[in-house]
Amino acid sequence: MRLAFFASGTGSNVQAILNAIEVGNLEAEPVCLFCDQPGAGVLEKAEKANLPYLVLRPKDCMSRLAWEEAILDFLAKHQVDLIILAGFMRIISSTILTKYEKRVLNIHPSLLPQFPGRHGIRDAFEAKVERTGVTIHYVDEGIDTGEIVAQESIEIESNWTLADLEKAIHQIEHRLYPATIQMLVEKGQEN
Repeated sequence: MRLAFFASGTGSNVQAILNAIEVGNLEAEPVCLFCDQPGAGVLEKAEKANLPYLVLRPKDCMSRLAWEEAILDFLAKHQVDLIILAGFMRIISSTILTKYEKRVLNIHPSLLPQFPGRHGIRDAFEAKVERTGVTIHYVDEGIDTGEIVAQESIEIESNWTLADLEKAIHQIEHRLYPATIQMLVEKGQEN
């Protein structure tokens, strides 16, 4: 399975997936990375992994549609099977979703449908819930509303700070995302 990463930040989940591939825990081929933020830390990770990448902001194009078409051209050039959103902070529209239906995967730091949106960890912490976790889901046109593929929960310890919870959530993410992608690879091999 040929993977494209979409990321906007440091790329810790991208690195976790690359590490899983390197040690043989994930049978997939990383083929490219798309980033919407010049200077993002994930670009260093892509360079280190010899991963071709495209950096393009929407404002660099004449329209949102032109931006998305440039992304689609890049993905087609690399014959992408599955798009992995890893800290990508933009909405994916129907232009891309139609072409890659049920082939865009996202990770979210809460137990969806609870705490969708940009601040899932903080929102769960401030709500003082006893459990939260990580959700991996297919992307649809809503915000964190797509079909859930995998979830893992964690109990929030009473003495934890927000930083403690963030650390625990990231540890789950870095293990669960590669394992879920591998599950999809194996499922695809059965068909």
